[in-house]
Amino acid sequence: MPPMRALDIARDRNLDLVEVSPHAMPPVCKLMDYGRYKYEQAKKENEARKNQKTVTLKEIRMRPRTDDHDVEVKTRKIQEFLADGDKVKVSVQFRGPDMRHPDIGRKLLDGIAEELKGIATIERSPAMEGRLMSMIVSRAPGWEPQKKTVSVGKNKSAQVAEEATDTADEPQTANATVAQTQEPVAQTQEPAAQTQEPQQQ
Repeated sequence: MPPMRALDIARDRNLDLVEVSPHAMPPVCKLMDYGRYKYEQAKKENEARKNQKTVTLKEIRMRPRTDDHDVEVKTRKIQEFLADGDKVKVSVQFRGPDMRHPDIGRKLLDGIAEELKGIATIERSPAMEGRLMSMIVSRAPGWEPQKKTVSVGKNKSAQVAEEATDTADEPQTANATVAQTQEPVAQTQEPAAQTQEPQQQ
């Protein structure tokens, strides 16, 4: 179709003539509302940016002779970072005489990697960076962290039992109030009996 004919059709339909394949022979054009097309593209890009999670590189540091309990605590912290979708840089910091025993740091990092098997993927194997030996781990594909569950049934039954005990106590407090209000009535009748004695004499 001649270009002028295509332009006339676009004007008649109140559309735009957009060239989509300029290198084709002959070039390929398309009739469209170009303004609406740009709006839809921008909207899709904004939604994609909103749904895209920013991956942060966290770092956990320890010493070559860190005790087992602290290593367990730091390993659990690494799991928390991985559950949030972050990458983790695990580093062993060497000082003074420790620099002569890099094998201790390597053994420590290998032990952590073994603990994280199935949870983390080793993106970078342990390597020396100055006084640090570091490795980088990320969340393993297909691993889903366990969600914490709250037992609602027990809380509800406890609440119902508490309400039942409260309602059971209500009649007792009501009876006690009635008994207290009746006592003054009995006391007010005594003076009336005393005033009648002089009239009989």
